[in-house]
Amino acid sequence: MELSDANLQTLTEYLKKTLDPDPAIRRPVCSVTAEKFLESVEGSQNYPLLLLTLLEKSQENVIKVCASVTFKNYIKRNWRIVEDEPNKICESDRVAIKANIVPLMLSSPEQIQKQLSDAISIIGREDFPQKWPDLLTEMVNRFQSGDFHVINGVLRTAHSLFKRYRHEFKSNELWTEIKLVLDAFALPLTNLFKATIELCSTHANDASALKVLFSSLILIAKLFYSLNFQDLPEFFEDNMETWMTNFHSLLTLDNKLLQTDDEEEAGLLELLKSQICDNAALYAQKYDEEFQPYLPRFVTAIWNLLVTTGQEVKYDLLVSNAIQFLASVCERPHYKHLFEDQNTLTSICEKVIVPNMEFRAADEEAFEDNSEEYIRRDLEGSDIDTRRRAACDLVRGLCKFFEGPVTGIFSGYVNSMLQEYAKNPSVNWKHKDAAIYLVTSLASKAQTQKHGITQANELVNLTEFFVNHIQPDLKSATVNEFPVLKADGIKYIMIFRNQVPKEQLLVSIPLLINHLQAESIVVHTYAAHALERLFTMRGTNNATLITAAEMAPFVEVLLTNLFKALTLPGSSENEYIMKAIMRSFSLLQESIIPYIPSVITQLTQKLLAVSKNPSKPHFNHYMFESICLSIRITCKANPEAVGSFEEALFLVFTEILQNDVQEFIPYVFQVMSLLLEMHKNEIPSSYMALFPHLLQPVLWERTGNIPPLVRLLQAYLERGASTIASAAADKIPGLLGVFQKLIASKANDHQGFYLLNSIIEHMPPESVDQYRKQIFILLFQRLQNSKTTKFIKSFLVFINLYCVRYGALALQEIFDSIQPKMFGMVLEKIIIPEIQKVSGQVEKKICAVGITKILTECPPMMDTEYTKLWIPLLQALIGLFELPEDDTIPDEEHFIDIEDTPGYQTAFSQLAFAGKKEHDPVGQMVNNPRIHLAQSLHKLSTACPGRVLSMLSTSLNAEALQYLQGYLQAASVSLL
Repeated sequence: MELSDANLQTLTEYLKKTLDPDPAIRRPVCSVTAEKFLESVEGSQNYPLLLLTLLEKSQENVIKVCASVTFKNYIKRNWRIVEDEPNKICESDRVAIKANIVPLMLSSPEQIQKQLSDAISIIGREDFPQKWPDLLTEMVNRFQSGDFHVINGVLRTAHSLFKRYRHEFKSNELWTEIKLVLDAFALPLTNLFKATIELCSTHANDASALKVLFSSLILIAKLFYSLNFQDLPEFFEDNMETWMTNFHSLLTLDNKLLQTDDEEEAGLLELLKSQICDNAALYAQKYDEEFQPYLPRFVTAIWNLLVTTGQEVKYDLLVSNAIQFLASVCERPHYKHLFEDQNTLTSICEKVIVPNMEFRAADEEAFEDNSEEYIRRDLEGSDIDTRRRAACDLVRGLCKFFEGPVTGIFSGYVNSMLQEYAKNPSVNWKHKDAAIYLVTSLASKAQTQKHGITQANELVNLTEFFVNHIQPDLKSATVNEFPVLKADGIKYIMIFRNQVPKEQLLVSIPLLINHLQAESIVVHTYAAHALERLFTMRGTNNATLITAAEMAPFVEVLLTNLFKALTLPGSSENEYIMKAIMRSFSLLQESIIPYIPSVITQLTQKLLAVSKNPSKPHFNHYMFESICLSIRITCKANPEAVGSFEEALFLVFTEILQNDVQEFIPYVFQVMSLLLEMHKNEIPSSYMALFPHLLQPVLWERTGNIPPLVRLLQAYLERGASTIASAAADKIPGLLGVFQKLIASKANDHQGFYLLNSIIEHMPPESVDQYRKQIFILLFQRLQNSKTTKFIKSFLVFINLYCVRYGALALQEIFDSIQPKMFGMVLEKIIIPEIQKVSGQVEKKICAVGITKILTECPPMMDTEYTKLWIPLLQALIGLFELPEDDTIPDEEHFIDIEDTPGYQTAFSQLAFAGKKEHDPVGQMVNNPRIHLAQSLHKLSTACPGRVLSMLSTSLNAEALQYLQGYLQAASVSLL
């Protein structure tokens, strides 16, 4: 695409079409056309430069914004250069983008600046510092401009570039990069910090100037956090006085001009103070020795902040960060003395912990009107920024050194709260909610998502509290009364499931099943989640704690209520309910068979509905898992039932494949593989009709499709190789074309070998005869061009499988037909030195049987120049049996990541319950490969008496000989 006015005009028109709010104009066809057009020109040279020109020069703001978002997403999808894949952005465009993007970002309005800043950080993640060495200098120079719109653009970009230092693993590359950043950035940032604070004093009465300056201070404070996260840099240690004194004075600052009337949204002052609390907590936790002189004044300032800050939502982040600071300080032995006094503890409990555990009107509103967000924060631990979570962490921190006194103080509060509730439950229910929360935070010392509480405070009697205060709420006649307390009670069971005795859990199960009918989304979601967690608990012998027999009386009501819950308003795609369905199937096994016809109908209807617009990946995953479990459980009892599942599912599957529902296609292939593997005889015609479509190149372009498609093709080969050879022989080149594509990719070559192994194992030999030599040539070309450990391992398994299937002589002949003496080269350069790298029991067994065949069933090994390799090969085979696996990987291969695919490609999600049984192609022929070696050597020595023994006695090392004698003894044979 040329950088012409005509192309800019065309691009503008198509961007407009993707945006038009009027459905009559933005007809689906029109919108798709616009999106498809943008997709089709994305690979063209100059396309990104056209977008940048448009966002710079367009007269329409909406087009500028749309171009900036399109550009950022284009960079996100295409900037990374992936090995084995074409470079999606030409080099001249890359150079031009990097040359122009920073000045363009800095001169753009804030809305566009944010998009370009994100694009710079995406490019920076790949190219900085090696391929973009002048980025930092260009940014730092802009600090001199004095224009805070420009400065904030630089700070925002630096923040998005450097924030990854907070979660990167330590490495030499990371240290080198951070050092380079500090050398260029730390001093200018410190000078900017001081200058900005001075300007705040100068403009103390100018509200609009203060807003800009405080936006800068927030970004500076965030950058301070990122640059100090990995280790304490020398520069910041030397300049701690400057930073900490100013941070402290900002914490105590209160400027009326910066206060906001909004009760929900945090203002600039709150955001800055929150970040400073984070910075202080970082230093208190990681660099406590260096930070010690400053700590007492920060504790005082943050304490004052906590006791003077109101309950409004806008202060939530500030209060939770301030409490988190106290929590991190009170856990350190250095600072224990600050909290020892009983009055101090009482004061913290009374003024900080109890008030911040209260269930506020805002929480109640979220519980009722924004239940998804409430659940996400409360259940999934993303409530890291809530007051309650912070207060809970502070209780836990205080209990580390003062468990007795803190438990004593809180017991008094819990009792008085419960008494208040008892006086008038309908009015005072919030008192009980706070009491339950207090008990939970007091009792839980250590917790994991998988097991709930793993360590509890022994001073709290959890079972007694459960029986007296939790069960009565759950046993009440109406499931819709006091929904918050119901949710609290269910969460209590969930959290303390390992502490409450099993008999109490069994009493709770019918109560939880009953609460699946509650109108409150939070209550029925918690009930489903609690059941799912209880069903995963393990008892003795790793069996489930709750057995299918104990669940027998509840099967019907459980399944009915779970599926009914999916029809309740707000829960049609509730992932917790679907996960509970999956887990119930898994626990109950054959008990669900009588209900399968109804269940599969409901699951199929749900699948059809959500396939129109898949938006909940977890829900979808558990739904497919549930379908797989239905198939497995039913067909295990009655293999003939596979047909009725195909009848129920294939219509929906066809629709999903025809409409190209990308998110679901990998799942459909996995379920189809499972169904096809259930067939014992020939492949049904419905599958054969689909077979040619599975070889279409477009399906193989998407990385998420590759593993399930390979498995599906393997199922075709296992069940119907002869049908393919007779009725679809013209498709064999297509099948091998897929293998050729996969083998060329470092990321997918193992999948290519899975397919090739199935072709070799199952296809009639004559159907692949004409292609065999070409297959080996392709493999050797790949070996020459890029030899990786993963490829070598797969290659070794393949040649040994080939040997097992077609015989050792056939293997030697095909190698030597490609190039004379090649067989010897493969033995010497690949099999003997590399065989130790093969991993996996079945893989090792295939290699052992293949090598045994080469040693004992290949005449050229006994009477040509290959004979000199006989002993080294035997030695290598005994090594495969007896030595530990060689798992070393060359340095340059450490960063080949199979799963790492950029952009928005649908990732492959393995269905656990569609799992494939491990297949052993030599299982029927050979049980014990060591015995098999001994028997084969015995047979060889019978055919050539004296030869084998003399080779062994002169050349095999003593240790290997000893092992070999052990094999011969175990097989009860001897060598002649």
